[in-house]
Amino acid sequence: MTLAKRIIPCLDVDSGRVVKGVHFADVKDAGDPVELAKKYKEQGADELVFLDITASTQGRDTMKNVVKKVATVIDIPFTVGGGIKKLEDARDILLSGADKVSINTGAVKNPGLVTQLMDIFGKQCVVVAVDAKRRYGDTTGKTEFKDGKGRHWFEVMIYGGKEGTGLDAIKWVKEVESRGAGEILLTSIDADGTENGYDIELTKAICKAVSVPVIASGGCGSAKHMLDVFEKADVDAALAASIFHYEKSTVDKVKRYLKKSGVRIRI
Repeated sequence: MTLAKRIIPCLDVDSGRVVKGVHFADVKDAGDPVELAKKYKEQGADELVFLDITASTQGRDTMKNVVKKVATVIDIPFTVGGGIKKLEDARDILLSGADKVSINTGAVKNPGLVTQLMDIFGKQCVVVAVDAKRRYGDTTGKTEFKDGKGRHWFEVMIYGGKEGTGLDAIKWVKEVESRGAGEILLTSIDADGTENGYDIELTKAICKAVSVPVIASGGCGSAKHMLDVFEKADVDAALAASIFHYEKSTVDKVKRYLKKSGVRIRI
């Protein structure tokens, strides 16, 4: 039987507050992480993702005190990322109440960390976050796509989307899957915060490239956008922030809409 699709609110946290930006920039305050976590759990969220979005760029550890507070008010799977560079960082986060750890910059800088985390904590605990951005022009050695603007590929970005890596996103997800990633958290930087819908082209390609679950992130502005990414990309889960933080909809309303539209969902 096909597994139920998951709806996952995301808490991007900076200095102890939930924030939301556009294309990973121009961030604005969106509320208290503990209050929002409790609200989303009560609305029926399947999981929760907490990302300390400035930990890597500031070279510091994830805010464990905030993670602990959030963990006390929810009883759903809880993924935490930001600033995880070594096994000890991941252990601290898991001991603070997280069920899974998400690594992005840490994985690019040290790909072996993915395997180390899998060996110690189990594949189910290891989420590799991939922040990808379209690059037009020369696609030599890259997975090529074409649209009205021309040939392009998708580059993996690190440090909160501020630094390019030269890595091809499609090839990178295959590598991290082979190293032990249990799940891919895919964010389109081009779509992030626009509320114009998920990047179907990118998401579909990533889902085809790997056999582990993929979470789509970036661009959700309505329940219809979630329906589109489930139907067109066959993604396993849809992550969203703005639509929930600014109360354009609620988790339970979105899930009822999806179920009515024929998506297998937990109500």
